[in-house]
Amino acid sequence: MKTILFILPDLNQGGAERVITTLCNELNRELFKPKLVLFKKEGFYLNNLKDDVEIYELNVSRIRYSIFKIIPLIIKLKPDIVFTGWGEISSFLSPLIPFFSKTKFITRETNVVSKHVIRKEILFFYKFYNNFHQIIAQSDDMKNDLIQNFNITENKIIKINNPIDFDMINKMKIEKLNFEYDKSYKKIVAIGNLSPRKGFDLLLNVMNELKNESILLTILGDGALKDELENQKKQLGLNNVIFKGKVDNPFSYLFNSDLFILSSRYEGFPNVLLEAGACGVYSLANNCPGGINEIIEIGINGEIFPIENYKGFSNKIKDILYQKHDKQKIEQSIYSRFSKEIIIKEYEEILQNI
Repeated sequence: MKTILFILPDLNQGGAERVITTLCNELNRELFKPKLVLFKKEGFYLNNLKDDVEIYELNVSRIRYSIFKIIPLIIKLKPDIVFTGWGEISSFLSPLIPFFSKTKFITRETNVVSKHVIRKEILFFYKFYNNFHQIIAQSDDMKNDLIQNFNITENKIIKINNPIDFDMINKMKIEKLNFEYDKSYKKIVAIGNLSPRKGFDLLLNVMNELKNESILLTILGDGALKDELENQKKQLGLNNVIFKGKVDNPFSYLFNSDLFILSSRYEGFPNVLLEAGACGVYSLANNCPGGINEIIEIGINGEIFPIENYKGFSNKIKDILYQKHDKQKIEQSIYSRFSKEIIIKEYEEILQNI
């Protein structure tokens, strides 16, 4: 049996946190013993983590300081595999890997790095990324970026898409919403951190083209641009947009919506696009890097269109909202390719063979 030490800052809502939680819960216990290192033992997904997953809390707030506690912990626990699920942790850890001759190191990248990492002190550490024994990229865009822009050895990189937990989503999506929608409106949902990367400023400009339509956009999430986006909404006079903040159950919002929109400027491999499909919701996604074309099957579970073309994007929204879409086909499109049963087997093969 192999002991795997997963490392994350916390288990707050996010794609990396959701994937690592799924791995910890679903890996075959006859083959693997998952353990989890957290900077802070907090977050939504703690409630979903199986009881047999041992948690080590570092009690640190900054990634750069975490290394001074991670290294002694690896020395003490002697895991067979260290699995880092956060790019910045991986970058700071990468120069030290050669000092651990008996432990294998895997990193799972979370974004197209050249788009996401701009700080020079972090980019410096990517010079040591080839020290990892295995690098998991979620999409072709991410894999190609690592090869072309960071000189990562191609055979070090394996592409594994994100798993989707239909069991969890099917339970949560039918929970009752805590507020009532006006039934005369078509309902759009967008989800994500309120950051430049997610492109909600672009989406608000699109909604400006739809202010005379019976179309309501609900944005779920919080972040640094909250005030700026609220001001943009006010300046544009958008009464058709609601900022709900972070919610515990986004799936019930998706399940009760007519369309999901991904407005991001770039992604890694967007879990939320998978989750929308798992809820049977058709999607309209910006044509951005990050595996979008690996998820969207045009005309089946969604469409892709450049969001900077505000008029064209708004017309796409109107067209889609007045079409009928087969919820079962949408769900099957996602389940047949990204269900946790399929993706976990791919992870187990790598963990066994490394």
